[in-house]
Amino acid sequence: MRWTLLLSLTLCIFLGSCKRGGSGNTNEIVLGEYASMTGDTATFGQSSHKGLVLAIEQVNNSGGLLGKKIKLITEDDQSNQDQANAAVQKLISRDKVVAILGEVASSRSLAGGSVCQKYKIPMLSPASTNNTVTEIGDYIFRICFTDDFQGAVCGRFATKRGWNKIAMLVDVKQDYSKGLAKSFRDSYKSGQIVIEEGYKSGDRDFKAQLTKIKGIGPNAVFVPGYYGDAILIVRQAREIGLNVPLFGGDGWDSPETLKLGSIGNGCYYTDHFHREDPRPEVKKFIGDFHAKFNEDPDAMAVLGYDAGNVMLDAIKRAGKTDSAAIRDALAATRDFPGVTGKVTIDEKRNARKPIVILELRDGATHLAETIAP
Repeated sequence: MRWTLLLSLTLCIFLGSCKRGGSGNTNEIVLGEYASMTGDTATFGQSSHKGLVLAIEQVNNSGGLLGKKIKLITEDDQSNQDQANAAVQKLISRDKVVAILGEVASSRSLAGGSVCQKYKIPMLSPASTNNTVTEIGDYIFRICFTDDFQGAVCGRFATKRGWNKIAMLVDVKQDYSKGLAKSFRDSYKSGQIVIEEGYKSGDRDFKAQLTKIKGIGPNAVFVPGYYGDAILIVRQAREIGLNVPLFGGDGWDSPETLKLGSIGNGCYYTDHFHREDPRPEVKKFIGDFHAKFNEDPDAMAVLGYDAGNVMLDAIKRAGKTDSAAIRDALAATRDFPGVTGKVTIDEKRNARKPIVILELRDGATHLAETIAP
């Protein structure tokens, strides 16, 4: 499915096929986005997309950039790695975008990022944390923390909680899950990983693995997967009487996770922001987002918003829409005041920024801890 958005003083959103994306309009700066608008991780794409739309709308309402309006062309990759590759090919060859936002999932960022690097189009991922994403090349950036940092934080958190016997349940099909699991293994030194089981994205029954885990008697279970699988795993763990804490990474973040209600009590995950943060940037964003979409933002929406604003700031500082100039400006980003915290892009094109640990309690998240980079 093709999603195309033209944002101006009055935001016009429409679906369907469109003409070539602005190659003949010198009054527009054309940006591309590829996201999981449908499929297994649709809430990721839909949320980050909304945040990006809001960021672009606000800039356009303030007069645009370099005397031009921003036009966003969005491709739905259907939560599929092959579709991500094809989506980026379209954005570059057909729509002539000057830069690309996306993806949230690391496997799809690896697919699309390889295309961006080949054609030297700067790509900024809102939320792909797998370390290898930015290793693709010098045109690939992210505004989120990396899995080595996230995994180390999970390891320290387990130590602080006194969990000295950890079980792991890892999605062997997802680069995100495998990377976060490795980072956790490398950093967790205060106890023992007593068992590690695997599954594949799309599995629906985890009781065989969970029964083995229960038999070992761990203090907690580390589940570095995406929210759809994590929700089923938590439910099925409770059904078989495995009542120890389960914890994971930012892949758990979704409005769907909150539907666990009290079943999720005592579970934790790392994330990029929390609405209890008292900073004025957070309060303003929540108000603006709610006013536009009549819903509260999750972390993916915040990351989409921050990614959009970092990209727009880079274009402004570049002073032109040449892709190489935008790449250089992205690399020079320092202390950008994002909703998720101050964003600095380091020499490996990764963002240095804080991380939060959230606790699930009765269908809501509560801030357990904030950790600086």
